[in-house]
Amino acid sequence: MEIPTIRSLALVAHDGKKDQMVDWAKRHVGRLSQLQLFATGTTGGRLVEATGLEITALKSGPLGGDAQIGAMIAEGRLDALVFFIDPLTAMPHDVDVKSLLRLGIHYDTLLATNEATATRLFAGGA
Repeated sequence: MEIPTIRSLALVAHDGKKDQMVDWAKRHVGRLSQLQLFATGTTGGRLVEATGLEITALKSGPLGGDAQIGAMIAEGRLDALVFFIDPLTAMPHDVDVKSLLRLGIHYDTLLATNEATATRLFAGGA
């Protein structure tokens, strides 16, 4: 199976994974700068501050940002999602997270939920 070309990418990170997301983005800033980027709330702000990337800011995940990304997936406006999930922290908006992942899976969107997989998205010629 051929890996689809990535033109648009959403970046999301739970609180316990935001530092990891920023570090990952710094290492991949050259590739990320070639994409149309979207990010939820605080994650987007942290990424812009740390990397200078141009990122379209969405709402915070629990306040509708996850739903905004889900809608973009359903409408075919998003090629990939990098979502660093903290599996050890309880999430009051767990329903939103599950909905977003369900849409990503249903629409066969490139989906990375950890750093190793996110890095592999760029190594596969995408």
